[in-house]
Amino acid sequence: MNKTDQQYNSIIKICTNIFTKKMHDYGTAWRILRPSSITDQIYIKAQRIRSIQTKGISKIEDDIRSEFIGIVNYAIMGIVQLELGTSEQELASEKALELYQKYFLQAKSLMEAKNHDYDEAWRSMRISSYTDLILMKINRTKQIEDLQGKTLISEGIDANYFDMINYAVFGLIKIEFENAK
Repeated sequence: MNKTDQQYNSIIKICTNIFTKKMHDYGTAWRILRPSSITDQIYIKAQRIRSIQTKGISKIEDDIRSEFIGIVNYAIMGIVQLELGTSEQELASEKALELYQKYFLQAKSLMEAKNHDYDEAWRSMRISSYTDLILMKINRTKQIEDLQGKTLISEGIDANYFDMINYAVFGLIKIEFENAK
């Protein structure tokens, strides 16, 4: 198993642990959210990371690491919502976790394919660049949502969510394993 594979798996465990604990506390209340609302929630988290990176301080407890975890988890929720649609009915915890793991592994497979082609260029990037790329993906997603998904040439909303997951994972790998700020 290579370094990236091991580190990515560690991040999966961290994010899954938070997702599972929050599901215990809140259930799957997020099922009521439309994908556009999830996109906005991811925007809030990415914008906060950028604000902390720019100002150098935060006034509330959640750190950049927590916000990246939130981006991963909300993006996966967004993909689930794209598949299942919104609902006022909660999803059984087992089913929610099954879908969560399925999409996280799909994100990892996408990362592995891109890593092959890009030779892990992400390792030479700054965490602030991941934040900016996530914000760009959010803007693209909002545009596609405004177009009701009718694009001429671009990938869909799900592809942007998958990219957001991977950029956030890259940030988490740098935070967890490289002591980068």
